[in-house]
Amino acid sequence: MESVARLVREERTDFAAFLRTLAPEHWDARTLCPEWTVREVVSHVVDYDALRFRGLIVQAVRGGLRLDRMNALSLAKAPERTPDELIARIEGNLDPRGLTAVFGGRVGLLDSLVHQQDIRRPLGLPREVPAERLRHALAFARHARVIGAEKRARGLLVVATDLDWSAGSGPEVRGPGEALLMAIAGRAVALDELSGPGAAILASRLDG
Repeated sequence: MESVARLVREERTDFAAFLRTLAPEHWDARTLCPEWTVREVVSHVVDYDALRFRGLIVQAVRGGLRLDRMNALSLAKAPERTPDELIARIEGNLDPRGLTAVFGGRVGLLDSLVHQQDIRRPLGLPREVPAERLRHALAFARHARVIGAEKRARGLLVVATDLDWSAGSGPEVRGPGEALLMAIAGRAVALDELSGPGAAILASRLDG
């Protein structure tokens, strides 16, 4: 658990440092999350970090147990927070806590890593994700039902071509680890970077 918590701290530190490089207009730019701007994605990250179990249950009931509605309720709480306020929230809470501490901090790692890429890819600001963080995120994402990744990766042999990592069995889908992670997390933009007989199966699951 300590090793994962360390990875979350490192990822969140890098996330905050990246956000400090953005120009003001970037905060209103669209991301890979449908209908969400950069500001809204970052708000989502910091809000779920502070959410405790009781608050999660209340929000789940209010949102009709639908993740998209739960997210909308969270964003509606404070829609006009400034970039400095949001970044300060991340920098002041580098350790996983609340909902992000679930599964030994793996929720926090996956959430921060994927959402940073949700912002970077549309802005054309790629990065090389540290291999250790990527391996942990991939391993956890394969079983993450709440984001649909478990269903998308089921019955596939997932092989990262730039990491010493593979998992599963069945038709093979290959590609860079970051692209694999984004694809099983539901980001169709990463599909063009994947190959193998399992790639078409994965693509069909994103369409459905």
